[in-house]
Amino acid sequence: MAAIEYSSNEIEIKVNEEIISSRQVEAVNENKNTDGKKKLKTSNSLTRKKSGGWKYASLLLVNQGLATLAFFGVGVNLVLFLTRVLDQENADAANNVSKWTGTVYLCSLIGAFLSDSYWGRYLTCAVFQLILVLGLGLLSLASWLFLINPADCGDGIKVCMPSSSAGVGIFYLSIYLIAFGYGGHQPTIATFGADQFDDSHPKAADSKAAFFCYFYFALNVGSLFSNTILVYYEDSGKWTLGFLVSLGSAIIALLLYLLGTARYRYIKPCGNPLPRVSQVFVAAYRKWDVVPATANALYEVEGTESAIKGSRKILHSGDFKFLDKAATITQNDLCGPNDPWRLCTVTQVEEAKCVLKMLPIWLCTIIYSVVFTQMASIFVEQGDVMASKLGDFHLPAASMSAFDICSVLICTGIYRHILAPLAGRLSGNRKGLTELQRMGIGLIIGMFAMIAAGVTEIQRLKFVTPGEKKSSLSIFWQIPQYVFVGASEVFMYVGQLEFFNGQAPDGIKSFGSSLCMASISLGNYVSSLLVNMVMGITARGENPGWIPSDLNEGHLDRFYFLIAALTAVDFIIYVYCAKWYKCINLDTGEKEIQLGEQQNDMLVKV
Repeated sequence: MAAIEYSSNEIEIKVNEEIISSRQVEAVNENKNTDGKKKLKTSNSLTRKKSGGWKYASLLLVNQGLATLAFFGVGVNLVLFLTRVLDQENADAANNVSKWTGTVYLCSLIGAFLSDSYWGRYLTCAVFQLILVLGLGLLSLASWLFLINPADCGDGIKVCMPSSSAGVGIFYLSIYLIAFGYGGHQPTIATFGADQFDDSHPKAADSKAAFFCYFYFALNVGSLFSNTILVYYEDSGKWTLGFLVSLGSAIIALLLYLLGTARYRYIKPCGNPLPRVSQVFVAAYRKWDVVPATANALYEVEGTESAIKGSRKILHSGDFKFLDKAATITQNDLCGPNDPWRLCTVTQVEEAKCVLKMLPIWLCTIIYSVVFTQMASIFVEQGDVMASKLGDFHLPAASMSAFDICSVLICTGIYRHILAPLAGRLSGNRKGLTELQRMGIGLIIGMFAMIAAGVTEIQRLKFVTPGEKKSSLSIFWQIPQYVFVGASEVFMYVGQLEFFNGQAPDGIKSFGSSLCMASISLGNYVSSLLVNMVMGITARGENPGWIPSDLNEGHLDRFYFLIAALTAVDFIIYVYCAKWYKCINLDTGEKEIQLGEQQNDMLVKV
């Protein structure tokens, strides 16, 4: 039986002779630790100096706010740009926005991969911000030279001339460059901000939790300007001006980011995780006929750190036991050369298990993202055919998302300063509510948002005058659905950021953060698929379907109620997955000794 005993910061591996003889252990160490020792010497991935902390994390929060302002300056009104300037149908425009938004967050996986594997967080953020600036510059140029003709067209009254194929081509190239740049930047900046807090400090966990909350707060502060001031100018036909303001914001964000270069706290990349995870499955397949060894007989390297550069060891878990075959030592492993495709460490196996365990939780968040994405498409189209004048002032439909943002800002403060402390006292949990509990609450509130939107649509249709495009029902009837979505974001997306970043092993932290963005991506694609399916089923013969070009002839309320029903089913599945999930168990014995916590003489069995 092998055991790791923490004493005077030294680790001694003891091997039960009934399982492996001492000579065999020496052979394993000789074969496996030759490379392992080299790794351990270079595995200290942190540039240790007086850097980071809240001062530089705050700089990243400002960067996030400005970058978000730039992004939403394009995204929040994109559906109206497509319908008014490019003359697309409502369903087509909604689908195009969903596909574009899905691409934005799908690109987060690319940014996370480059960050974790090769470039590191700092360089990845810098490169993708440059791409964002390039895309915004190209979009401003395309709208000025090719698309907005005559000037100030696309305001809902003045019709734009048909755009040239070259202009449309440059437009799509520019918005997908924006998608690529912002998407790659998002998860990496979140993880880079969390890196500014030293895990060896007792308050680091609380600081990281607060950072993710303020990160989402900064995101919404940045989008508030886009959803109020910028959206007004764009709605009145000043599209190029709005895009130029977004460009300026992105440039300032990049300059501020570079300002902190000398004092950031850096974590070096841990190498490509794809081969590591693949090795576990290949090794387990090769040993398919081998009976997995008991937990205390599985292979692990010596030392305080794992064989994965810069990653802490992960203690063995009982999930997916068939993968334990990959860490089971056989006679061939003892006699043959070092082959990670045949024998993996416990930490490497647990890294693969962590990915598998997070996937069901992640899949359950996709339906919520279908709820979230309606704000940028169907909600705007619904508001565009409601009474939106306050005297002589026309309120842009897309600006209603300001109520979502205000809801996020208010609910963030309520949660941080009232709900979390109260829940902490009642439950004994220092965090108040766990991340999984908060995500479940977010699903429920999201369902209420869709019900509220359906009720609003029923009322809107009652106030439609035959022959009129717009209903006489006030656009402010949309406030409850936006407020519900905002409240649900505080629980769902902040909970997701904390959960996936905290549960991801050290070597794939950015990947963990990107899962939150990737769920939004797939949610947009699912939304697009759902719209197509609904229109394919309901628009038959002379029936215009649920989401026709003229919403007054459709039944948008039924579409909202369908999403609410899907969310309810998803919540039931989520509860089952959340109860099944077991948290990652990091080997932090040495750090616990340094922090003076309870387990000073802990004996950890591997």
